[in-house]
Amino acid sequence: MAKEIKNIWNNCLKVIKDNIDDHSFSTWFAPIKPLKLDSNVLTIQVPSSFFYEWIEEHYIDLLKKTIRKELGQDGKLEYNILVDVSQSGNTISVNYPSTDREILKNPSVDIPFDINRGTSKEIPNPFIIPGLKKIKVNSQLVESLNFDNFIEGDCNRLARSAGLAIAKNPGKTSFNPLFVYSAAGLGKTHLSHAIGIEVKKNFPDKTVLYVQTPEFLNQFIDAVKDGSTNDFVHFYQMIDVLIMDDIHSLAKKPKTQDVFFQIFNTLHQKGNQIILTSDKPPVELDEIEPRLLSRFKWGLAADLQVPDIETRIAIINKKLHKDGLNMPDDVIEYLAYSISTSIRELEGALISLVAHSSFNRKPITIELAKTMIDQYVRNSQREISIDYIQKMVCDYFNISVEQMHSASRKREIVQARQLAMYFAKTLTKNSLAGIGVEIGGKDHATVLHAVRTVKNLIDTDKHFRVYVEEIEKKIKF
Repeated sequence: MAKEIKNIWNNCLKVIKDNIDDHSFSTWFAPIKPLKLDSNVLTIQVPSSFFYEWIEEHYIDLLKKTIRKELGQDGKLEYNILVDVSQSGNTISVNYPSTDREILKNPSVDIPFDINRGTSKEIPNPFIIPGLKKIKVNSQLVESLNFDNFIEGDCNRLARSAGLAIAKNPGKTSFNPLFVYSAAGLGKTHLSHAIGIEVKKNFPDKTVLYVQTPEFLNQFIDAVKDGSTNDFVHFYQMIDVLIMDDIHSLAKKPKTQDVFFQIFNTLHQKGNQIILTSDKPPVELDEIEPRLLSRFKWGLAADLQVPDIETRIAIINKKLHKDGLNMPDDVIEYLAYSISTSIRELEGALISLVAHSSFNRKPITIELAKTMIDQYVRNSQREISIDYIQKMVCDYFNISVEQMHSASRKREIVQARQLAMYFAKTLTKNSLAGIGVEIGGKDHATVLHAVRTVKNLIDTDKHFRVYVEEIEKKIKF
């Protein structure tokens, strides 16, 4: 009898193989085992409920025709689904007749399976075999990292706009995947959480999952050890919006890249949204397989740049408003000008300043800010920015940065502009062309002329030399 059942199923497989591609056949039909034939009802065993749902949704017509070809018009199909029921890995099987959707919605057994059993419980673990009814998945989103707290500026407008478009229509825009990249501390994680939160707000029934790539790697390793790789992959293939943070961590991990390639393809084919973040653009990701990199480029790659001074001030004000704090404008400007390369460092400096004031019972003043920033800057090895140099020079001459950038030929404005260029050349590592762009949109020849003029005046004009020494002290202080 067992031989007869196997022959019947093999005949079915031959027909099925002729009608679908090799990859689909090896994925969805090779793992199936024929169990029994009773009264023209063929029972087949599938590894998980996901198999059952996928086959019923995508291949049921082909299966029906194949079964009836072998067993006659009265031939029927029944599934035997393995379900994990204990931490020790014991399983039970549950039988469901084909196309009985009421049973699908109301199973008698709905038992979660922990892919990370035996590992740390500190991180909420969403990895369970999807049961035969919808299971609520912990999205791992941080509610405070929403769009309301994400300040828009020229530095992030493209990525933020794309994120909002995705949140209104996940998986249906041309931004799939959305690949967000930048240096550390510029808001990649915040933006990805904000998109996920907005999707949940607009589509409460969608399954959204945020996961850091190192966490994904560890979970995959555990799944391999437990022999539950299929369930791991099947879980991810059911996510409506998958957010993978720090995808560059897949470098030098070929097996994990293979698994993610499968997950990516399935999600994209189903029209589910994929959001990836990285510290580099796709073209600079070394040791990631070319086939995976090509998929990263299918949608939109958007970078987050260093925020300009206005955006940095807005970030500080937003943080202060949220925490119910007040701070003098000159201190806010000092912080914004002093720390220009990282939003995370800027917020950290703000928190440190408030803590210094509170613990030492001192008012927040520019002097306290300078003392604290001096220590903070040494610890973080931050360089002086061109923005800060311009601010200090303009304050010294009592003019605005806008005036210095203007085409005015007034002596004090020209002198301020030349001094700003001189200090930018001597105190930063920026090129002449880069300095010119930052200071009024001038070319490198103008910057070179300014530097030479200032050096000449330092050697020939005692009063001018005093200006330079006083401004330099202000900048370095």
